[in-house]
Amino acid sequence: MKFDELDIKLLALLQEDCKKATKEYANRLNLSVTAVYERIKRLEKSGIVTKYVALIDKKKVDKDFVVLCHVKLIQHAKDYVLQFEREVQQLQEVVECYHTSGDYDYILKIYVRNMEAYRDFMVTKLTALNHIGSTQSSFVISEVKHTTRIPL
Repeated sequence: MKFDELDIKLLALLQEDCKKATKEYANRLNLSVTAVYERIKRLEKSGIVTKYVALIDKKKVDKDFVVLCHVKLIQHAKDYVLQFEREVQQLQEVVECYHTSGDYDYILKIYVRNMEAYRDFMVTKLTALNHIGSTQSSFVISEVKHTTRIPL
């Protein structure tokens, strides 16, 4: 889909705060409310805007121990890959999973309460999955930058 300058500005505004009234976006973009509404609906219908979510403060819900876990499968057989991907989808502690190149096959981003909770997760859930050859965990010391914004 081709974007014009107004689409890019509107998407930036939506990524910043999607809870504002359409009238506020219209004022910022110097457009009518109807024009902004129609643009938003077009972006949603085309699949550019996929959903609206609430971002939660992980400290306030006691999930601020962040782990990046690298996972290597024992083999790269299609069945092993697909089974791992299906199973990791079911792990609520895993908030992101990327199939990657390099020494490890996957990188998982995991939110838990503390080191004890991570150990429990590793022992009872992650290493219980079939076909995992090895893992390596890195613990986040501080979050230097975090955004949900996609640069346009």
